[in-house]
Amino acid sequence: MKKIITAAASILVCATAMGQGYEFTEVVTVPVTSVKNQASTGTCWCFATTSFIEAELMRQGKGEHDLSEMYVVRNKYLNQLEDNYLRRGRGNIGQGSVAHTYLNVWRKAGIVPEEVYSGINYDSDRHNHGELTAYMSAIAEVPIKQKKRSAQYDELVTSLFDIYMGEVPETFNYKGKQYTPKSFAESLGLNPDDYVEITSFTHHPYYEQFELEIPDNWEHEDYYNVPLDDMMAVIDNALMNGYTVAWDGDVSERGFSFRNGAAINPDVQNLNRYSAEDSTEMAGMDEKARLEKVFKFDKPYPEIEVTPEVRQNGFETFVTTDDHLMHLTGIVKDQNGTKYYRTKNSWGTDRNTHGGYLNMSDSFVRAKTMAVMVHKDALPKDLRKKLGIK
Repeated sequence: MKKIITAAASILVCATAMGQGYEFTEVVTVPVTSVKNQASTGTCWCFATTSFIEAELMRQGKGEHDLSEMYVVRNKYLNQLEDNYLRRGRGNIGQGSVAHTYLNVWRKAGIVPEEVYSGINYDSDRHNHGELTAYMSAIAEVPIKQKKRSAQYDELVTSLFDIYMGEVPETFNYKGKQYTPKSFAESLGLNPDDYVEITSFTHHPYYEQFELEIPDNWEHEDYYNVPLDDMMAVIDNALMNGYTVAWDGDVSERGFSFRNGAAINPDVQNLNRYSAEDSTEMAGMDEKARLEKVFKFDKPYPEIEVTPEVRQNGFETFVTTDDHLMHLTGIVKDQNGTKYYRTKNSWGTDRNTHGGYLNMSDSFVRAKTMAVMVHKDALPKDLRKKLGIK
C-alpha cells in the first residue's frame, strides 16, 4: 500500500490531442518502470509482461530493474520451433504470444538484465524482427520435410539467433555479482506460480479453468473463467491495493486511438443520449460518418453498456481478437465520473503526447479484454476461495 500514489484532487486536462473536453482525475497510480519500444516486432506480449514483472519487483521491495525482453523472446522462438516440429508444421511460429509465455521461459531458462542482452546484433537502434522471423520460418520447414532434426539444423538455428540477436552469455556480472540466467532469476525472488490468468466468457463454466481458444495460446495453457463483473473486480482490486495488471486484448477497434491517448467504446446508435445539437447533426449521417464524428475524441461520449452477451458475441464473431498486450498501472475518471484504466504501452514515447500511455474506458475494457494476469494475492478474497487458489 505504501507504494500507491493517490491523487484524488489532481486534474489532467487532455487538451492537445483529445480536444478541450476531456478532464481526467487520478484515482490511483502504481509505480512502474519507464516506457519501452517494441519497434518493428510483434513482441508486445513480452514488453507488457516484462513491465508487469518489473513492477512486481518494485512492489515487493526488490528494487528497480530493467530486464531483457529479447532474452525471453529468443527462448520463446526456440520453444516454438520445437513445438512446431513435433506438431509436424502445424504449430504457431509467429511473433505473438501471451503473458504466461514469459513465466514459462523464466522457469526453464531464467532471465537476464537488459544491459546484458539487448537482442540487437544488427545495424539498428531499434528492434526489427522481419528478416529474422522470415529466415526462421524458412529453416523450420526443412526438418519437417525430412522428418528429422539434424545436428546441422540445431547449429543453424542457434547461429541464426546469434547473428541477429547476439550470443547469450553463460555467465555475467550485474551490480557487482556474477550470475547465470537461472541464478539471476532465482536471486530476484519471484515465484512464477504466484501469477494467475483470468478471463470471462460464457461458453465455458464459471469458476473453472479452460484452455482459451486464441491462436497465441500456442502453449495450450488454462485460464480461470469468471463472470464479467468478477473479472473487472480483479482489475480494480489489484490497482487499488498496489498491484498492476498485465492486459491482453483487442486494439483493432476505431475507438482505440494511441495517438489521442484514449480507448473508448461509444454508443453511436443511441442518438437520443447525445446532445440535441449532436443528434440533429448526426441524424442524417450513415454509420461511417457517425463514427468519424464520434472518433474525434473531442469530448466524452456515452458508451455501450457491455453485458456478458455483448462480450461473448464479439468473441464468437471474431470482432474481438487478441492482438495486443499492455500494462494497466492505474485508474482515472473523466469529468462525467466515467472510469478509465491508465495503460502503459510499448510503442515508445514519441507516437503520442501522453508519454506512451493511454486511458482505456471501463466499457472498452469490459468488451475488449481477452484476459488479464495478476499476482494471486491481488484477487478479492472471496473470488480466490471460489477458484480454489491457495
